[in-house]
Amino acid sequence: MASDRPTLPITKVFTNFFQSFPKLVLTNLLFAVPLAVISGVFYALSSISAIPPAAAMFIRLLAIIPVFPFYAGVTQVTAHLVMGEKDIKVTGDFFAAVKENFKRFLVHGTVLYAAVVFSYFSISFYSAMIGENPAMFAPMIISIVVAVFMLFMFFYIPPMTVTFDLPMKTIYKNSLLMSFGELVKNFIALFAIFMVFIFSSTLLFACMGNAAAIIIVTILLAAAFVPAVTAFFINSAVYERMYYMVIDNTAEIRNIENKIEETRQKKEPKKFDSESVIDEFSEKLKNFDIDENADGDEYLFFEGRMIKRSVLIKMKNEVLERELK
Repeated sequence: MASDRPTLPITKVFTNFFQSFPKLVLTNLLFAVPLAVISGVFYALSSISAIPPAAAMFIRLLAIIPVFPFYAGVTQVTAHLVMGEKDIKVTGDFFAAVKENFKRFLVHGTVLYAAVVFSYFSISFYSAMIGENPAMFAPMIISIVVAVFMLFMFFYIPPMTVTFDLPMKTIYKNSLLMSFGELVKNFIALFAIFMVFIFSSTLLFACMGNAAAIIIVTILLAAAFVPAVTAFFINSAVYERMYYMVIDNTAEIRNIENKIEETRQKKEPKKFDSESVIDEFSEKLKNFDIDENADGDEYLFFEGRMIKRSVLIKMKNEVLERELK
């Protein structure tokens, strides 16, 4: 007799992971090519002898900006896998996402680069100052907390961008709110990143003493494993919740906008349609007695409507003109 007990979420995640693993490897390989090329270019630029060593690292990190549009492909494919879609054309989905989101992900890459530089600089600065002034421990902790919440935002920014056609302001606002409002999901995703790091570190540690083995394992991890697997586990933690929250929020906003529009239309006075009055009451208009020489342009009562004298005269003349024709 089959068990009726529901499958644990973590079991579903790992079942999905192992079933999707070949597609994750292919996704990672597609991402690894631009990652290797762009990183190589910026590494070469940072190695120019005239560049100070302190600045070299920031030049290498600049690779984040042009690489990040290709992360749109990783996000798209892993989001589909997380949602259980089976008929996924990895290569097609990958490059379609890159093409459709290239400009937006360049912006996201610039923001991420600024966040990484800010976090590195502030944490390094305050940690170095602790020896001279223990009070610097507090701003260092604040810097770490800010860095963590910026990381949480980037759990949501990429999948929200590839999934929804939202203004950039809305994407960042929603991501900021979810970085605080979905702490349990965010820490689960953070734990998943930590486990990927532990796994990778263990493999590299096993190669200690063998430089060639370390290089080979590092290349394999970067080319076939780490980026796509990390994105898969992040999306497993946050994507479904994010998806339905945005859908519900969008529907709620539309309902509010519709209600506002309905209220506005109710409050707006109905436009006077002289043509319909002429068509309906042409005979009565023709015989309606109007003192055309009277002073002022007061309202006169005609067939349940208050209409200005000048408008009534104009409509009456139009009726008479039509008869002459």
